[in-house]
Amino acid sequence: MRRSDTARRRRSERITVGLAAASVAGAGTVISSQFTRMLRRRRRQREGGQGLIENAPVAALDTVGVAVEGYSAAPRSETVLLNLLGGFLGSFAFVRISTWGIRSNWWPFGNVSVGGRHIHHFVPGILLAFAAGTASLLTDDEELENRLAVPMGVGMGLTFDEAALLLDLRDVYWTREGLLSVQVSFGVAAILSSAILTIRMLARGERRQEEAGVIPRGHSSHHAPPPIPVG
Repeated sequence: MRRSDTARRRRSERITVGLAAASVAGAGTVISSQFTRMLRRRRRQREGGQGLIENAPVAALDTVGVAVEGYSAAPRSETVLLNLLGGFLGSFAFVRISTWGIRSNWWPFGNVSVGGRHIHHFVPGILLAFAAGTASLLTDDEELENRLAVPMGVGMGLTFDEAALLLDLRDVYWTREGLLSVQVSFGVAAILSSAILTIRMLARGERRQEEAGVIPRGHSSHHAPPPIPVG
């Protein structure tokens, strides 16, 4: 392999692995930010001197409660899109990191082969997306449809990750040949969209938990009406 080809391959590898890491870090940042908000509120509420260790478990439960409340209160369009994006980003991050690990000889599992033929991950990706889409068309259960958005997103992520191979019908996985920028653009858009949806849901859940008196009110809520009695 020529030196220029090796340099391009390594650059492609760094960018795509970096994108996978960004998707994981983005989710962690949103959740940790919400946890920090809840922790501050609990520490302000308990001015008797309780510190981080005493308040952290309660703040963690507050964060989970806010997330659950926000998700359940979100319109169906938001929950379906969040599940779709979550499945997409999760599968993309996993396959990027695992493929990098296989190439670097530290991933515990190798490539999947059947009868000596390497099975690219777009194959289970297409099957999974088709199966989830077909199942969602055959059911009238909205809750089940919401859940099916996750495996459909996973299948889309597995398939989209090998877009170059599908379009060119030859293994150009690490060169991308012009598709790298498109893939990165779609990946960044998915990260930002899922982060925005999650923040919207958390804000909605936080407001509802405040109104129910489950969590302490923030500074902006000091003059708000008294909490609704929980019954």
